[in-house]
Amino acid sequence: MEFKDYYHILGVEPDADDQAIKTAYRKLARKYHPDVSKEDDADQRFKEVAEAYEVLKDADKRAEYDQLRRYRQSGGFESQSDRRQPYGTGDAGGFYAEFGDQADFSEFFEDLFGGGRFQREPGRRAGRDAEVDLPLFLEDTVADTSKQVRLSVPQYDARGRRLADKDRTLNVKVPAGTIDNERIRLKGQGGPGIGGGPPGDLFLRVRLVPHPVFDVDGHDLIVTVPVAPWEAALGARVEVPTLSGRIKLTLPAGSQTGKRLRIKGRGLTGKRRNGNLYAVLKVVMPDTVTNQQQDLWTKLAESSDFDPRAGWGQ
Repeated sequence: MEFKDYYHILGVEPDADDQAIKTAYRKLARKYHPDVSKEDDADQRFKEVAEAYEVLKDADKRAEYDQLRRYRQSGGFESQSDRRQPYGTGDAGGFYAEFGDQADFSEFFEDLFGGGRFQREPGRRAGRDAEVDLPLFLEDTVADTSKQVRLSVPQYDARGRRLADKDRTLNVKVPAGTIDNERIRLKGQGGPGIGGGPPGDLFLRVRLVPHPVFDVDGHDLIVTVPVAPWEAALGARVEVPTLSGRIKLTLPAGSQTGKRLRIKGRGLTGKRRNGNLYAVLKVVMPDTVTNQQQDLWTKLAESSDFDPRAGWGQ
């Protein structure tokens, strides 16, 4: 069994913190998303990136994996890093799913964190259920959309002996308001039954592809809005992106970094109601200033008795 180096797959060091792992995953998930990438092995790399993040984002799974990684005997596994160059980083329809003995993550993942959900007894039995990821952009959830799913399904004879795989393409309707981690069940579209048994079901697990601008919290979206110091002090009207276009947002005078402004109904589409968009302000200083601007900052400092650290650290 091949040992998978999840740190190598995400292109991070073993001591990387949670934010570094999340950032690396976001870049690679968009880079290898099958709707975007033109690389031949994009779908496989997308699955491997998702598997690596599934382990490294979870403290317990990561600790178990790190223990195996530290103490595995030399030569006990074929290291993935021996065979493949690092994924690197980059910016990021249909996708391809393959039914194997474990339909979603790799054999290595299932052996480490528990698989064995498929029955292997001989004779008449139902086909195997399968679960595969369905990657969606946030924009895909705004309205009903169709996705093409290409499957390679194993075939068996009446005695349970495996025959050649059969390719199948499904057009799947994804309803508006679908959220991350939601499961879509396609009855009878899983593995074929053996010995006259009924087919299994196919479950599509929705995975929202990380967005370069928005963070997701349920049906709510969060966007960080950079503002100039004078905009925060005096108030301003600034443009803010939404999934359906840019809008004007009024900043109240005296705004602070971290202030959250709610834009009602501009989050993700919901089955009952839409989520909200929260604009989080971040005061940003200019990189360079002219002599005249420097003089104005100096006059402001001299004329103000404001102490931002009053009572701080006590």
